[in-house]
Amino acid sequence: MTETVDSTHHLTPADLEAGLPTVRAAPRDEGVLELIVVRPDVGERRCLDEAELDLEEGVVGDRWRASGRSGGRPSNLDAQVTLMSSRAAALVARDRNRWPLAGDQLYVDLDLSGEHLPPGTRLAIGHAVLEVTAEPHTGCKKFTERFGLDAMRFVNSPEGRELNLRGINARVVEPGTFRVGDAVRKL
Repeated sequence: MTETVDSTHHLTPADLEAGLPTVRAAPRDEGVLELIVVRPDVGERRCLDEAELDLEEGVVGDRWRASGRSGGRPSNLDAQVTLMSSRAAALVARDRNRWPLAGDQLYVDLDLSGEHLPPGTRLAIGHAVLEVTAEPHTGCKKFTERFGLDAMRFVNSPEGRELNLRGINARVVEPGTFRVGDAVRKL
């Protein structure tokens, strides 16, 4: 998938607010991995049925490690893997085919709120384990271009940050494989 920008998919603040009850209804202790996306190069997205988490590489096949090196700085282990609520992705992207444009690697049907998953919380996915980090995940200019200024304001509003609508950062603590459809369990 190569990214394209299509502003006809942008929602109004009222539309976004109307979707909050669905996002808030996400499972709390065990959810499901809905989508795996790797970003092999800038602007590229590839959806996978199965992937591997590695202590050094993060999601194998993703450019996370290389993106840190390109600026002459080390890759940020506290942002090794990004997770986004599949319900929040469905809300801002509207079309499931547009979820990967958010730029995250794992899309999960699970309550990602800070109250529920504070930094240090561990999540089991397939044979791997991630640890939620304190690194904020607030989105960028590209998120605004893809989903609109109202969506960016919505996910970064006080309520949006409380719910981690833009997603969360994590690091790999136990490597392993995982598949779409695997349970995502809070440990």
